[in-house]
Amino acid sequence: MGKTDLITAQALAKALNLSVETIWRYTRNKKIPYVTLGERQYRYNLQEVLAALTGARVREKAPAYISGASKFTYQDFLELPEEPGYRYELLAGELVKEPNPVVLHQRVARELAYLLLLYFRQADPLGEIFFAPLDVTLDEYTAVQPDILFVSGQQKDIVKDVRIDGAPFLVAEILSETSRSKDRLRKRRIYQEAGIQHYWLVDPCERTIECLALRDGEYILAASGLDAETVTHPDFPGLSIPLPQLWQD
Repeated sequence: MGKTDLITAQALAKALNLSVETIWRYTRNKKIPYVTLGERQYRYNLQEVLAALTGARVREKAPAYISGASKFTYQDFLELPEEPGYRYELLAGELVKEPNPVVLHQRVARELAYLLLLYFRQADPLGEIFFAPLDVTLDEYTAVQPDILFVSGQQKDIVKDVRIDGAPFLVAEILSETSRSKDRLRKRRIYQEAGIQHYWLVDPCERTIECLALRDGEYILAASGLDAETVTHPDFPGLSIPLPQLWQD
């Protein structure tokens, strides 16, 4: 690997659509490969970092992807037998099976949902907050179960009796050992293509939150925070997210 292959933490953050704080955290915790050029001067190879984030270097347990001879449809999805301890999603025709969330995941989801509920009751009282498990169908071959989602008051027609049929205004995923690469890569692409305006990724293990916003068809990092910071968002005036409340510090 030559020096021409190396980029700064700022450039890496931009390439991955992460915050620089997240890149520093991954570096400190040795979750990604880096080269030291001097005191606190770190450089990265993008392809090696991508391999580390999606492969065995971060010791992530991958969810089980189940492919059929043809793509699974939502009707096929509905006919799946229940399996205690697991849940399914349908991503562009592929079934994804992973364990049910753990207690930490549920605590963080509860606290974030509470803050969003309080905010949107004032900012958009006709909108609704929903939680997993609840199917969100984005097309015939895609049915996801976001941990938290908000349907704005102008989107009430997508709320059906048993599912959300269309793209919510905001989706938040609580990352886990089994979902990190799926949420960061595959579901991010699906949400972007579906036109979901806001996609938030909350990582309790890394104690980070990244708020992506759709701009000209692409997600950009609109806000982020880590550890004990308080996060504000330019698109949500008056919303304040004290991260210690999420981590239960």
